[in-house]
Amino acid sequence: MGEIAPSLGIHVTVLAETLDDAAVATCDEVVLGSPKDPLALERLARLVEVVTFDHELVDLAHLRTLEDSGVVVRPSAHALSFAVDKAHQRQAFRDAQIPVPRFLVVSSAHDQRIEPFLEELTGPPVLKAARGGYDGRGVLFPSTRDETLSLISEMTTSGQVVIEERLALHGEVAQLIARSVDGQMSIYPLVTTVQANGMCIEVDFPALATNELNERAHELGEQIASLIGAVGVLAVEFFIAPEGLVVNEVALRPHNSGHWTIEGTRTSQFANHLLCVCGEEPGDVTTLASCAVMVNVVGSEQPGSFVDAQAVEGAYVHDYGKSWRPDRKLGHVTVLGDNRESAHVRAWESAIAYGTRTREV
Repeated sequence: MGEIAPSLGIHVTVLAETLDDAAVATCDEVVLGSPKDPLALERLARLVEVVTFDHELVDLAHLRTLEDSGVVVRPSAHALSFAVDKAHQRQAFRDAQIPVPRFLVVSSAHDQRIEPFLEELTGPPVLKAARGGYDGRGVLFPSTRDETLSLISEMTTSGQVVIEERLALHGEVAQLIARSVDGQMSIYPLVTTVQANGMCIEVDFPALATNELNERAHELGEQIASLIGAVGVLAVEFFIAPEGLVVNEVALRPHNSGHWTIEGTRTSQFANHLLCVCGEEPGDVTTLASCAVMVNVVGSEQPGSFVDAQAVEGAYVHDYGKSWRPDRKLGHVTVLGDNRESAHVRAWESAIAYGTRTREV
């Protein structure tokens, strides 16, 4: 967002915990502090017309206090609650008849509903911390009943836990939508996402999906955006299950599944997020190529070569300015083209030259 902001005439002030934070290099001004520190949030709010976000690790109560004092927060604390609190999201979506896995929210391993719920499942569940998890963190896959109960006991010491049915998956897709303050939406094309070790490693446009599934994803994305009152970018991650699309997660910010839009569409997700939260209408999301493949650069044991990565024909290489660490997202590579297989090979060739870990799906 910081990189695209000057071309939009938008002045960006970043709240960063340290001057080493990657976004500091792209912003106009910086406020040092934690996003969970109310005093730091107040200092930021005094300098800007609109407060927005690039992650969900925020305190909703602090944001509501800002809103009550007249600060413009977009998306709102109400909308963010659907991304911050998985328990709230699951319950609200179920009430709205939006497809989610079978689930149970508990605060204690002694909850008498746990055993009957587990008996209804055909196999071990997935356990998710209601708050604080992302990129596979806070998500556990027990293999036995004893392990399930032990992990629930451990996890509930920090907050609520969502016990969820483990679905048989045919794949995963993501739907990105940019929504303005007055509810106008620009809908990006559906993409396929590939996961490894709980983290997205690859995004493919167009999605490997039927027309019917594409239409259903657009329909559900619009329904969710309106339900929660999203402003800016909304990303909906879907499981493709035997019964159809099922919501996995939502994010109310530029999302990993939309990084390809920097080169692949007329208006990137980053530009559209800024436009929408600043009160403008979303821009044109027409695609600029027949296909696109984006590969995340996830640190392996040793760094690779940025120069070698750039040398791959047609590769757009993005470095996030982060220090090298194994298993850390450090950048991404996008390749556009007319042939999916060729784009896929070149994107991975560039990412491997950069030093991404080998693909382990």
